[in-house]
Amino acid sequence: MKIRLITIPNLLTLSNLLCGSLAAVMALSFGDLTTAFALIVAAALFDFLDGFVARLLHQSSPIGLQLDSLADDITFGFAPAAILFALYDRMPGLTGLDQIFWPAFGVFFFTACAALRLAKFNIDDTQRTEFCGLPSPAAALFCASLGLIGERYALPVPREATLAAAAIFGLLMVSPLRMFALKFHGFGWRGNEVRYAFLAACVVLIPLLRLFAIPAIVALYVLVSLVRRSGR
Repeated sequence: MKIRLITIPNLLTLSNLLCGSLAAVMALSFGDLTTAFALIVAAALFDFLDGFVARLLHQSSPIGLQLDSLADDITFGFAPAAILFALYDRMPGLTGLDQIFWPAFGVFFFTACAALRLAKFNIDDTQRTEFCGLPSPAAALFCASLGLIGERYALPVPREATLAAAAIFGLLMVSPLRMFALKFHGFGWRGNEVRYAFLAACVVLIPLLRLFAIPAIVALYVLVSLVRRSGR
């Protein structure tokens, strides 16, 4: 079987990987959490485009699927944890963590959960119309936004909060919670009620909360999914 490594979709996936790698470097080596967040957002755009272009050009392939997961674990697994690690280093603790640093390595629990989430997605055929567990890009944006908000607004994010975010959102990624996907069934209201309502809420939250809208929207996504599950 001939394997084509250099295709347009694969180059887009590698752009995702490079943005994620640079985001981790910006966080760990330069302490620039704003640029690190921006690079993760850019990587998320490449992550969307690679699949779209692969379908458009009929260049979907098994190697593209594996490459996508490898890139995503760097971008949406390691890079957000690197941001939390850097954030832990510069922030105070509330329960005596000011004096010890080793708990900071606990944020990489998030990276391990992202790897498990991505591996499961590759072999789980039930996730074509909805997700099982929180998608790694959503979890990554929540955690990375803590660094962005802490840096841009000089807002103290306690060390305990960074560890809690890594643990909670790591566990959400590997949880059995069914979460809706933003894949519309046509353009009508029927069958898309939750998606349209969620997008409308996002439109309202972004101008109201500005940067704080990022974690708020991810939290809303989790909440809506929980409500949907309890209503079934």
